[in-house]
Amino acid sequence: MESASSLSAAALASLWQDAGLPGEALAHLRLSGSDPLLPSSFAVGAAAQASLAASALAAAALWQLRSGSWQPVAVDMRHALAEFRSERYLRVDGRPAPEFHDSIAGLYRCGDGGWVRLHTNFPHHRDGVLRLLGCAHERDAVAVALAQLRAEEVEREAAEAGLAVAAMRSFEAWDRHPQAQALRGWPPLTLERIGEAPPAAPPPLPDDAEAARPLSGLRVLDLTRIIAGPVAGRTLAAHGADVLLVTAAHLPAIAPLVIDTSRGKRSCQLDLRDAEDARTWHKLLHGADVVLQAYRPGALEGLGAGPAAAARARPGIVYVSLSAYGHAGPWAGRRGFDSLVQTATGFNHAEAEAGGGGAPRPLPAQVLDHAAGYLLAFGAMAALWRRAAEGGSWHVRVSLAQVGQWLRGMGRIPQGLAAPEQRFEDIGDLLMTLPSGFGELTVVRHAGQLAQTPARWVLPSVPLGTHAAEWLPRG
Repeated sequence: MESASSLSAAALASLWQDAGLPGEALAHLRLSGSDPLLPSSFAVGAAAQASLAASALAAAALWQLRSGSWQPVAVDMRHALAEFRSERYLRVDGRPAPEFHDSIAGLYRCGDGGWVRLHTNFPHHRDGVLRLLGCAHERDAVAVALAQLRAEEVEREAAEAGLAVAAMRSFEAWDRHPQAQALRGWPPLTLERIGEAPPAAPPPLPDDAEAARPLSGLRVLDLTRIIAGPVAGRTLAAHGADVLLVTAAHLPAIAPLVIDTSRGKRSCQLDLRDAEDARTWHKLLHGADVVLQAYRPGALEGLGAGPAAAARARPGIVYVSLSAYGHAGPWAGRRGFDSLVQTATGFNHAEAEAGGGGAPRPLPAQVLDHAAGYLLAFGAMAALWRRAAEGGSWHVRVSLAQVGQWLRGMGRIPQGLAAPEQRFEDIGDLLMTLPSGFGELTVVRHAGQLAQTPARWVLPSVPLGTHAAEWLPRG
């Protein structure tokens, strides 16, 4: 197959062209490194580099739009892969972040010889799985219960109960599935104009040259949790956006992921079911440039917060949506996480086969989540560029399954599973320390290197709900 560096460049060029961005930008990008850098038979390094570089180059394109000049952008593959595992390398006051995986989460063999993966890191998902199986919260008890059942029946019954479970499939079995057929030919990201509005140039750059960055003065409402959506918000914050994370007290959260992905964001809490909080949300929406959300397709429409309603209320909005399996097809409304999508769409089976068989084998990172995060950020910035040039309201859509299809299309890496693991001790040159509302953090620096406006997080990670639900002045 082609070299990883040319694979990354080709993947990025395709994303860039599909988004309608200026081709001259590509001359200002430098990519370095090659696969395999992590043990995988897939081009995970190329996927990391291409998706992260797309977001960095889009920031440079917005900078050129606002300042009149291009700046060099560089992305090293080793650094990109480290950032794709940022939650693994997080340290709080010098210690590893607490374990957040539930004790029964993971893979189990079923009575028909198939496998299922349970995602039970949220308490309501855990409790629902235990009710479904009628067993205790013990790994051995879960294994005994599943040994009496068929994998795809467990998956179906769990989905009907609103739970997060996936049966393992091969690529061949996934390709026959109606959801795979619904996604066939889709790119990893779609960008659609959904409303009319006049061209809207970004606000003037700050007079302080040190404060001026590609997204200075632009506002993002971040309604996401876990990894993919929060990574997108973290990336937009790194390039200067005012990112306001909106959560609610009744929604479960995973503390280490909040710590890792909340860098650069302010954090408030609103319950959109409450009339007063809904009014506050609409006030925020009228002042926003971007809405970033990762609820299941259709989930926010009933609360008046879907893309069509947002475009009516705030012409010129850039609405960015993440889903697990895509916005069309029989699984459009199904709950899913990176590990489940890997299992359902064939990656765990394919990696096991590449390793000579045996138990299902996951990818060496939450590749679908992180790639989706950077593609969401890329899509948001591409739509902001298009909004300035053409006007309009825009809807950006990314799904984990589409990202998996994109990764699969990059081909396989011969002997890729023989690559060594990347340990914390191996990436000391890529780490930095930051203060936070949780203690001193050791984190991976952003891998998208912009020569004139280096990515950085001005605000520390803070506990959820720390800030008021209001915007900062644009100046």
